[in-house]
Amino acid sequence: MATSKEMTAGPALPLILRFTLPLLLGNLLQQTYSLVDAAIVGKFLGINALASVGASTSVIFLILGFCNGCCGGFGIPVAQKFGARDYSTMRSYVSTSLKLSIGMSIVITLITCVYCADILRMMSTPTNIFDGAYAYLLVTFIGIPFTFFYNLLSSIIRALGDSKTPFWFLLLSTVLNIVLDLFCILTLGWGVAGAAIATVVSQAVSAGLCYIYMLKRFEILRSTARERRFQGRLAKTLLFIGVPMGLQFSITAIGSIMLQSANNALGTAAVAAFTSAARIKQFFICVFESLGIAMATYSGQNYGAGKPERVWLGIKASAVLMLVYAAFTMVLILLAAKYFALIFVDPSETEILRLTEQFLHISCLFFPTLGLLCILRYTIQGVGYTNLAMLSGVSEMIARIAVSLFAVPTWGYLAVCFGDPTAWVAADLFLVPAFIYVYKRMKRQLLRSQPLPAGR
Repeated sequence: MATSKEMTAGPALPLILRFTLPLLLGNLLQQTYSLVDAAIVGKFLGINALASVGASTSVIFLILGFCNGCCGGFGIPVAQKFGARDYSTMRSYVSTSLKLSIGMSIVITLITCVYCADILRMMSTPTNIFDGAYAYLLVTFIGIPFTFFYNLLSSIIRALGDSKTPFWFLLLSTVLNIVLDLFCILTLGWGVAGAAIATVVSQAVSAGLCYIYMLKRFEILRSTARERRFQGRLAKTLLFIGVPMGLQFSITAIGSIMLQSANNALGTAAVAAFTSAARIKQFFICVFESLGIAMATYSGQNYGAGKPERVWLGIKASAVLMLVYAAFTMVLILLAAKYFALIFVDPSETEILRLTEQFLHISCLFFPTLGLLCILRYTIQGVGYTNLAMLSGVSEMIARIAVSLFAVPTWGYLAVCFGDPTAWVAADLFLVPAFIYVYKRMKRQLLRSQPLPAGR
């Protein structure tokens, strides 16, 4: 039988580390099949096909980022009520979040499918890769409900302190995705669309199995008829927390879309290099994301339990872990970036290899900045101040737009390489004072012995 885990007592560092490891393995699996997608497309379908996949990356981040952010937000009240041991309200939050997700995912799918082609035109997608980019993007949008539900169920399970169960379903999804990639592309000849179909089908299988397992094995989630009713008050709280988290990702993605649009105008080689470099970068930075997600659950539980001082202990412990990993990764990328790029393209593509290496060398120098961003942002989200976290996304968006409009026309691809680091620095300049404000406010609430709110 699956078990939940409280993180409201005991040393912070080992608790966070144990909770982060399954998340990390899961994120690495996600990035592995993302790498495999791109590698199979680049090796077997060519550079134009690889650029087709990459041309839609920021748009996918815009839409799926909103969905995933909402799912993460929906898990926060669950974590807080679990930490407070108010299990009945916790189960009502779970039921209400599932109902909200059905409506939201259907609406988002319909809107994005209708405007798919228009989005790509607005991004100045090169004509020679437009059809492939459209096929990949459209299939991805059709699969939004499956992605939405897998991330929601994973968020709920993590809120209970169990980060291992979602990992096993993600492992199954990854293996299935790789097998389907090869089958759809090499055997059926479905091209770029086949890569997207493989991902959607594997997500659907993973979501379905995760739901069945959650209902059968987590006794704490077995609800009564009253707890399963849709409750408008709880739905308002969920939306008040989840939508700002989703918008934070979307706002961040708007800046990424502007940056990618500017890069698209530099030609197919720049698009292909950006695609391969982004996939490699994402593989390495998913550790920071995992650490941040762990801090969201850790801080949410301790906030619900009325222990703000443990939130600060968690910040310090996660910062130590982050800095050790960032130092190791910087050395590895500086030495081996070109070899990583060979995963996607042949050695004869010297320009793409050079541009990929340049992007990775610049990005990795700013990894500690990104690590701090993830820790602070997710901690602020975990204690319910999602509007502040969203504003940090606005800082990122403004920075990327500024680079896209003013730097890329002058310095070209070099400016593109500095787009993400500039955004990370801008976000940290907002998040550091924001966390100080939130922490002081939590301590004042504790001193006044007032009930801690579900969200802010």
